[in-house]
Amino acid sequence: MLTDTLAKEAPMSRRRQIYEGKAKVLFEGPEPGTLVQYFKDDATAFNNKKQGTITGKGVLNNRISEYLMTRLKEIGIPTHFVRRLNMREQLVREVDIIPIEIVVRNVAAGSISKRFGIEEGTPLPRSIVEYYYKSDELGDPMVIEEHVTAFGWATPQELDEMLSMSLRINDFLSGLFLALGIKLVDFKLEFGRLYEGEELRVVLADEISPDNCRLW
Repeated sequence: MLTDTLAKEAPMSRRRQIYEGKAKVLFEGPEPGTLVQYFKDDATAFNNKKQGTITGKGVLNNRISEYLMTRLKEIGIPTHFVRRLNMREQLVREVDIIPIEIVVRNVAAGSISKRFGIEEGTPLPRSIVEYYYKSDELGDPMVIEEHVTAFGWATPQELDEMLSMSLRINDFLSGLFLALGIKLVDFKLEFGRLYEGEELRVVLADEISPDNCRLW
């Protein structure tokens, strides 16, 4: 049965594991400067306080992220994505992850509703961009631009590029999902530094899937 196949499919063991996160595992890639990104079926919520497994989730997220990353490349958004390898794995460029998660909000939901007493489902006057410091130990605290640049997590220029790309991605994804009758409430992005010889570029990293998008 397909569900049995999806459940039993294991991450690639022929290469050295680099990192394991909540939803993905990174392995060394077949060529220098590449990694293999494996999508797990693990599901988490509330900063990893609730955990479970959804059979086939990794397969779907792999395909969805492949599609969205490819479409974003077509409109000029640089990404770490190279190509999908199989049902659960994709080849990506190795990047130096910037330790900032960018959350773009279009509709009040989740933490922003609790923080400001806004009823869930209320459209925001405009898209709001928030920054969070990537740290499981600290619970990914919200930070401001001053924190990001003062502590050297990103330069002012990198932060500007991340903000500009985030807003462009929001415009594109909002329109794409709207055409399908789906509302993009909010989503999370991660970026990394890609070194190509002496050239350094900030590119979209991680994934874009239902794991990091709130869709209604």
